[in-house]
Amino acid sequence: MNILIFVTTFFFMEFVAWFTHKYVMHGFLWSLHEDHHTHTNPGFFEKNDAFFLIFAIPSMLTILLGSLYGLGGLLAIGLGILAYGICYFLVHDVFIHQRFKWLRNSNNFYFRAIRRAHKLHHKHMGKEDGECFGMLVVPFRHFLKELKRNKA
Repeated sequence: MNILIFVTTFFFMEFVAWFTHKYVMHGFLWSLHEDHHTHTNPGFFEKNDAFFLIFAIPSMLTILLGSLYGLGGLLAIGLGILAYGICYFLVHDVFIHQRFKWLRNSNNFYFRAIRRAHKLHHKHMGKEDGECFGMLVVPFRHFLKELKRNKA
């Protein structure tokens, strides 16, 4: 049962990330997210990195409480959030934005579709008129374009 909770939490986090990105980051907390779009911060860190902590706190709390009180379901939720956070970091910060030079390019159509959708998201410098707010699940048309590109 805990494996099911873990997997469900992991996939639910894509919706949480999409919702938070669209309505919080591009909404009332735009002041934290703006430098990610405009690149106005000259250093390595961005104000946008605060969202790492915002998402890490529930993960840490549920892992801690689940471990301390023997609540396997709560632990599974925390680990699901953590696993999604690791994937988000690897896809967004490492692969797409290349803040770390670990994964540079890929011929995989899935990763290219994600990169294409994210580039479309970043073409909008302001908080309005955004598109493609998800991270691991993006509009199907991007996958189709990359599949056609593979065949060509």
